[in-house]
Amino acid sequence: MKRRRFFLLIGGSLLLLFLACLLSLGLGGVKVAFSDVFSSLLSFLKNGEARGTSGVIVIEIRLSRVLLAAMVGAALSLAGGIYQSLIRNPLGDPYILGVSSGAVLGSIIGISLGMGATLIGSEFFAFAGGTIAIIIVYLVAKRGGRMSTVRLILAGVIVSSFFSAAAMLLFSLSPSSTVKGMLFWMMGDLSSQSLDTVLTTIPYFLLLIIPVFLLSRPLSLMMVGEESALSLGVDVERIKKISFLLASLLTGFSVSLAGAIGFVGLIIPNIVRYLAGADTRIGFPLSAIAGAIFLILSDTLARSVMAPTELPVGVITAGVGGPFFIFLLLRRLRDELGD
Repeated sequence: MKRRRFFLLIGGSLLLLFLACLLSLGLGGVKVAFSDVFSSLLSFLKNGEARGTSGVIVIEIRLSRVLLAAMVGAALSLAGGIYQSLIRNPLGDPYILGVSSGAVLGSIIGISLGMGATLIGSEFFAFAGGTIAIIIVYLVAKRGGRMSTVRLILAGVIVSSFFSAAAMLLFSLSPSSTVKGMLFWMMGDLSSQSLDTVLTTIPYFLLLIIPVFLLSRPLSLMMVGEESALSLGVDVERIKKISFLLASLLTGFSVSLAGAIGFVGLIIPNIVRYLAGADTRIGFPLSAIAGAIFLILSDTLARSVMAPTELPVGVITAGVGGPFFIFLLLRRLRDELGD
């Protein structure tokens, strides 16, 4: 891809992300004029505090949600892009491979034990659950030092089903005082983190996504063929292990902060691949930006469509992702059957 086209695509995407942020800061149960959104942001950047009613709404209520949606959307999109590159299958997704279900189960166990109420506690249990899930999937799928694509997908579906059933069991046995929190955890919630908490997670987010971009070249070569990648000096098995670890960490990071938000990792990488091609060197940056835009707009719709009642953002992403998943599945079956 020519450098000029690369920068045009990235620049255009960043402009759309900026506009999505402004739209999300202005819309909701209470509408705020864009001039007030700008003045609130400038005042916050200058003085470090929100002023007036508009400032409180924009800075103290919505800014944390916009930043969190951007990070979670980007992280889930990158995780989905990594899985799809590794297994060379458009249906590869953190949820299909069981990582998200493991992270959710870990979070619910933490809540049940009374140890997941804090951010550190929820992060620990989400990371632990997601890590256990991907280790089980990896061990089941690996035979003779190599991982079969078919075994990997089947193992992910089985592990995801088992962990989801265990999470539902704990959900049904839990006291009513913790049910609401668990329900939002299972359906996705971007409203529970403060602005200070979100700001402190940005460095961790950057530490996770930078290695993904460094892996884009070997992953792009592996998508052409593992033998071709080996001939060009790529350590295929090592790249696989590092990539799976990064994708799992990105998923655990997202679940620990916002619960289970499905289909972002399925929808965005496929759309980006259709529009920009299979080269992950451009696909990964675009997926991160597009994932951020998608989740910001989904959250804006979730808190606007039935205001003042707020929908879990996972309902919106599932409403878009469900039909998209069926479309991909039918197209995949049609290609395999040669119809």
